[in-house]
Amino acid sequence: MSVFKFMTVQIYYNNSISKNSSSNLVLFVDEKFNINGLKRYISNYEFSYISDLLKNSNLKKDLLVFKINSKKTIFLVSIKKDIKTSDIENLGAKFHGYIDFDKKNDYLVNSETINSKIKNFVGYFLHGVKLKSYEFNIYKSKKSKKIVSINVIGNKNRISKQDQLRFKAIEDGTFFARDLVSEPGNILHPDEYAKRINSLKKYGLKINIYDEKKLKKLGMNA
Repeated sequence: MSVFKFMTVQIYYNNSISKNSSSNLVLFVDEKFNINGLKRYISNYEFSYISDLLKNSNLKKDLLVFKINSKKTIFLVSIKKDIKTSDIENLGAKFHGYIDFDKKNDYLVNSETINSKIKNFVGYFLHGVKLKSYEFNIYKSKKSKKIVSINVIGNKNRISKQDQLRFKAIEDGTFFARDLVSEPGNILHPDEYAKRINSLKKYGLKINIYDEKKLKKLGMNA
């Protein structure tokens, strides 16, 4: 029997930065992939190696991947001049597609390299990662959980606690809705649907559930 693997993304915040870290590294550059500003965050070898590979890379892409060695990969994320918040979320979703579930489970996102006037840039990027990580696996008989840690480093473009909670609330609400859409009809019948929706009252939602008597009174005759 095959084992179904699913991934849980966990995000942490850490101020310290070390250019000698062996973790996978996510760095942000301009739309021309100019890496001169990255010298303080990567080793001389890594800078020279990436500079050489960039000469033959497709600079029209949004994201370029450079495998430094068997343990470390550096991701360069391009920030376009006219970028929007939805574009930033899409960049996060694209980055999620490059995560190696089996080997590379630790990633550093360097917020110091973000040059954008958009508030919460790194928040939207990670929001895209989280939304892309959704999987409906409730009925999988054999499950293997894989935890991927994403550590945000640097003081620039920090996300406030309030904004972190706001992004999480959107993600939880989106996942809840996706769960409802993904459930089979024999499980999510009207009674079960009403029960699950009613559970949202604890979040301050006002919910009215119409039973057969109320529907008849309204003249719906269904």
